[in-house]
Amino acid sequence: MMQFSDLYQDISTDAWQKATQIKLLICDIDGVFSDGRIYLGNNCEELKAFNTKDGFGIKALVNCGIEVAVITGRHSQIVQQRMTSLNVTHIYQGQENKLVAYEALKTQLNLKDADIAYIGDDGPDLPVMEQVGFAVAVNDAHPLIKRIAHYTTLMPGGFGAVRELTDLLMLSQNHPLTTTGSST
Repeated sequence: MMQFSDLYQDISTDAWQKATQIKLLICDIDGVFSDGRIYLGNNCEELKAFNTKDGFGIKALVNCGIEVAVITGRHSQIVQQRMTSLNVTHIYQGQENKLVAYEALKTQLNLKDADIAYIGDDGPDLPVMEQVGFAVAVNDAHPLIKRIAHYTTLMPGGFGAVRELTDLLMLSQNHPLTTTGSST
């Protein structure tokens, strides 16, 4: 716990204990992996920016044996490409009701709510965050999301919040943090 607090911020004993149990991390995309802005070009192309620190954290987490999934309300080829490049195999896009994808994942992986963490930022994330064992809000999340979160990141969405959470999960489960590896 001390090492994590030295890197980021203090964390409650309860949140730390919840993190030790996690076997699956589910992430929202817009506002979590990205800063929530969507760039539209003149030819209707959509662009998003992703932080390489978050990507590195996801790859490290997968290498530690913790499953990773994304559930997003929008559908984008950019998301498919980015998540595939990070070895994320559970990609649910176009999910207006995120609980449907959540329940499918839980059944497919034979997990309990206590085994699952979710990081979100806004209203569509609320139903899943109320179910999981470890609910995490990015620093710039809507106040209602922060209110129900077990932990709120120091970093805002799109700027290392996912990496902060992956570091927390790895440290709480006694996996060393690595600073070397494949490109993200």
